[in-house]
Amino acid sequence: MSISSSLNAGVAGLAANATRLASISDNISNSGTYGYKRVIADFEGMVINQARGAGVYSAGGVRASTARLIDQRGTLVPTSNPTDLAISGRGMLPVMPSVAIGSDFGDKPMMMTTTGSFRTDDEGVLRTESGLVLLGWPANADGKIPLMPRDTMGGLQPVIINANQTAGDPTTKMSLGINLPATGTEAGGSTDALTSKIEYFGNLGTSESMSVSFTPSTSHSTGMSNKWTMEIRDSATADDGATPADESIIATLTLIFSNDQTKGGTLAQVQDSGGAVHPAYNATNGTLALTVGKTATYPGDPMTITIGKLGDPNGLTQLGDDFAPTNISKDGSPVGNLTAVEVDEKGYIRATYDTGFIRTIYQIPLVDVPNPNGLISLNNQTYQVSTDSGSFFLWDAGDGPTGKVVGYAREGSTTDVAAELTDLIQTQRAYSSNAKVIQTVDEMLQETTNIKR
Repeated sequence: MSISSSLNAGVAGLAANATRLASISDNISNSGTYGYKRVIADFEGMVINQARGAGVYSAGGVRASTARLIDQRGTLVPTSNPTDLAISGRGMLPVMPSVAIGSDFGDKPMMMTTTGSFRTDDEGVLRTESGLVLLGWPANADGKIPLMPRDTMGGLQPVIINANQTAGDPTTKMSLGINLPATGTEAGGSTDALTSKIEYFGNLGTSESMSVSFTPSTSHSTGMSNKWTMEIRDSATADDGATPADESIIATLTLIFSNDQTKGGTLAQVQDSGGAVHPAYNATNGTLALTVGKTATYPGDPMTITIGKLGDPNGLTQLGDDFAPTNISKDGSPVGNLTAVEVDEKGYIRATYDTGFIRTIYQIPLVDVPNPNGLISLNNQTYQVSTDSGSFFLWDAGDGPTGKVVGYAREGSTTDVAAELTDLIQTQRAYSSNAKVIQTVDEMLQETTNIKR
């Protein structure tokens, strides 16, 4: 009977608008929740009688369906915590519940979130107050991230930061910007060596020294020879292979400087004792490949020393009458204490020490799926991969479709309170109208009952 279908349609309308009201109330209550993704309720009409011109129509009513718009992005809200993280663009942060630490989670479903306020707990684990632990790839001792699988959680580990850790940065390269006096190579002049001493840092954070001396060639009969003997001594290299000497010679070079109008005072030749090009000298980039810290039981470590390319005014020069170490630089630092931890836009967690040394300790990849709206929504603004979302892939932040990681920031809620209140008014009116339909059907059925009287 058509009048009965009207009653059923009115009841369906009440249920559908109640569902919409629930989604609106959820959105409004989470308008201040970081990372919240709003829910929408869509109505779908149901058709029972499709016969045209039948003269009788049965109401099918309405059905409500809800969906969470996970791919919508909220505004970024600045904070004062360096490990408050958000994503500017596509992608999510990999996380896991704190109760799962210590268990094998390599085969568990991937969990992710778009933002989080991560802080270290009593064990140094970076986690939120709700118990979400940040996952990342640990770096090697040299600060490089090893090759990791991108389609599984197997390589991910909880990010642990030890506030009491110390670290040193060994010196691996050095640049010598030194000017030698051109007058020092005059015939019959003094052959006293000019020396510059440079500190560098060993593998264990120890302070070592390297002495660079320049002895002029003055045995010619007239003019200036523009020729120097350069000796490099290392305090960490063993002289006789058994005991360390004060400073053992690790390289001896013959330097010849140019004396023409265009390249005067720059390096013209770098030779060994036999007059050939020195085997440790790379003319392409102007560097010396040397070994420091060599002992009877240790083969030593490579050290790259830049003295300048041939004709380059930025390396060793011979000008004027002053010996001047104008620009000597090196990398490395002594042992220092951890002072700060920050996350850059590529997702690298970098630890800063009080000596100025900065080291990469983790990389946070970004998780992406083909259909973000197909993810399963969980508590605490976390999501899980489903068959509707598709398989996940771990990207380097900024690569592929993913955006960049933003520290000192949280992602705000996607709820627009003004729009939700407008929808609330419309829903209230629709609910009242459906209730009026039920009331009208009730009155009509009462009239039908009264016919018998």
